[in-house]
Amino acid sequence: MRKEPIIEGEYYHILNRGNNKQLIFKDQRDQIRFLFLILYLQSPVNLRNISRQVDCFAKNGSFKVPKDVVEEIINNRYVELVSFTLMPNHFHLIVRELKEGGISNYMLRILGGYTKYINTKNEISGHLFQGTFKSVHIKDDPQLLYSSAYLHNNVRELKNWNGKEHLYPWSSFQDYVKENRWGELLKTDIILDQFLNKEKYKSFVQNSGAKEQVSKSE
Repeated sequence: MRKEPIIEGEYYHILNRGNNKQLIFKDQRDQIRFLFLILYLQSPVNLRNISRQVDCFAKNGSFKVPKDVVEEIINNRYVELVSFTLMPNHFHLIVRELKEGGISNYMLRILGGYTKYINTKNEISGHLFQGTFKSVHIKDDPQLLYSSAYLHNNVRELKNWNGKEHLYPWSSFQDYVKENRWGELLKTDIILDQFLNKEKYKSFVQNSGAKEQVSKSE
């Protein structure tokens, strides 16, 4: 039982890491698989042939989910995905709960499905993630903006990505500063509407990261 219940209509920073800090993404196909899950499991709609979708993305850089299925997901979703960043041994999401129990159901399907995939792929058993997911209630706009910047700056921890965070393919940062690859499956407006344009948001994120680095060095 969670100390604080997740409240319908509210935003949450969701995170989890590999058990004993182990890698949860060992190759590109793992990242593609998890990306598919966080995008397309926002509703109870059951999806088949996920491996085929992963193959499609690996070859063409996009999923080929039929438009009518995407519309069904959007019309019946119990959460809204706002931001995401996938790191080698952990992940961050910002999600809004639309229906009671939505985030719990969403994360149960993602973590359970992804763990089953990894265990089957590697012919192993056991826990992949470090317990249940953690959730931080985002209580106001300043916290929402800070959380978004924190997610998108997380990539600076990776070699060769410092200063190129907006190009990292396994983050929603590029969807905020360039074209949103996922349309209504990624709800960027709650954040972008608070900035004059996308360039202003990019500058905000980059400057927030610089402040974090300064504070850590002091």
